[in-house]
Amino acid sequence: MNTALATTTATTPALRRETPPLRHCSLAKPSVFRLNRVGFKSGVQTIGKSLLRISASNQSASAAVNVATNASIPSEMKAWVYGEYGGVDVLKLESNIAVPEVNDDQVLIKVVAAALNPVDAKRRQGKFKATDSPLPTVPGYDVAGVVVKVGSAVKDFKEGDEVYANVSEKALEGPKQSGSLAEYTAVEEKLLALKPKNIDFAQAAGLPLAIETADEGLVRTEFSAGKSILVLNGAGGVGSLAIQLAKHVYGASKVAATASTGKLELVRSLGADLAIDYTKENIEDLTEKFDVVFDAIGMCDKAVKVIKEGGKVVALTGAVTPPGFRFVVTSNGDVLKKLNPYIESGKVKPVVDPKGPFPFSRVADAFSYLETNHATGKVVVYPIP
Repeated sequence: MNTALATTTATTPALRRETPPLRHCSLAKPSVFRLNRVGFKSGVQTIGKSLLRISASNQSASAAVNVATNASIPSEMKAWVYGEYGGVDVLKLESNIAVPEVNDDQVLIKVVAAALNPVDAKRRQGKFKATDSPLPTVPGYDVAGVVVKVGSAVKDFKEGDEVYANVSEKALEGPKQSGSLAEYTAVEEKLLALKPKNIDFAQAAGLPLAIETADEGLVRTEFSAGKSILVLNGAGGVGSLAIQLAKHVYGASKVAATASTGKLELVRSLGADLAIDYTKENIEDLTEKFDVVFDAIGMCDKAVKVIKEGGKVVALTGAVTPPGFRFVVTSNGDVLKKLNPYIESGKVKPVVDPKGPFPFSRVADAFSYLETNHATGKVVVYPIP
């Protein structure tokens, strides 16, 4: 959508009944917010000279995390907020945002890590403001953290559980006003899964929206064992997972993927049988045809030229050329639960961009980097205090 950007008035619109409003706790003095430009390094595995791939590691998953108990949950928290649509400059780090209230079917999560997705940037830019939740917004879909409070109707999770989720069931239709780029977020039980035991919070945070998108795309194309697939943008957040799911979960007979020269080694390591350098080769020139093309870059017009008769193309962005189609992911904790065994066995691995994780103080920098469209895997924010 090419909806024009808009700014809000001083009056915040009324909020949806199911979304408690963001509220600023009163402070004795006005707060001044400054970004701390301190870098953050994490232990990761190096691939080649420029790529970093976070892989399953029991050691990295064992780090202790200090969280508040139910009795000591604060009334206010730090959170990134924007009160108008626009560029990265509308993002503000505030320290007096009220901790979200918890509905009967929700849990309150102490956020340990979060991740950014292209939809976060498009939402902030006002690309789908007609269906967005009211401003002001705490952005963020992906979360990994620890349950510190449970609603009265929650059955399968308890305080102390390490969980991860895509916090908004519908990415474009009324997504949560209070998202994951905060110290706390409230999430419906049906969207949650236990964090895989062999990965850490930073790794887990990079998975939910992207892996749900990859899986739903494969389901919608009726992908199954013995079929072939071409993944466009195989080194991206969704593409890197589409390769792995097609190969290691769905039993693809052949996986091809496009990437830039420096990322070919990465897509091969993820399971691509054929790595195509898009800077040197045009996919229309391929003599081979595929049962499915998973277009995660916006080249549907070219993708439809390399499918077999009766083949399918799923396009996540850009114009759609028939018979290609587009969908918007639905968050579902059952999908994460289904895929957890593959993650815990090491067959499916999270990929975190080498410039991260970004510390919480540098969320604006993380967005700026995401919006270069050159990220490898996921842009992760960790630690969140």
